Amino acid sequence: MDSFMSRAVELAIENVRNGGQPFGAVLVKDGDIVSEGVNELHKKHDVSGHAEMLAIRRAQEKFQTNDLSGYTMYASGEPCPMCFAAMYFAGIKEVYYCAAVEEAAAAGLTTSGMIYGDLKKPKAERTLSMIHMPLDEGQENPMKLWKERP
Repeated sequence: MDSFMSRAVELAIENVRNGGQPFGAVLVKDGDIVSEGVNELHKKHDVSGHAEMLAIRRAQEKFQTNDLSGYTMYASGEPCPMCFAAMYFAGIKEVYYCAAVEEAAAAGLTTSGMIYGDLKKPKAERTLSMIHMPLDEGQENPMKLWKERP
């Protein structure tokens, strides 16, 4: 196994032994680990405290950038849709993972698979109700403001 993936799995094992979930992540640039993370939901009561999210946050803070293009993520488990989206927004183009969503589901961790399935459905059929509320007439439009900025 690749040394970066071995480290991600080692972090996941350590996290389980410390009362957390079996997820660890390592963010790499130019052959060096720049940040790591483990799921910290059990410590911080923050549903966004996933291993990949924390590795991304730490790297962005460390380097004062939102652009992580050229970085590679190694994750002990297949990233959930939230982590996938964060990596996408950060410009990460390559992710290696060990345990697939199906393996996580078999271990009793079913949320990712359910969300991936829900995203395939038309908006009206999704579990999370999404209701469009247009701006009131004459109300300032933040999207228009953004588009017109200097």
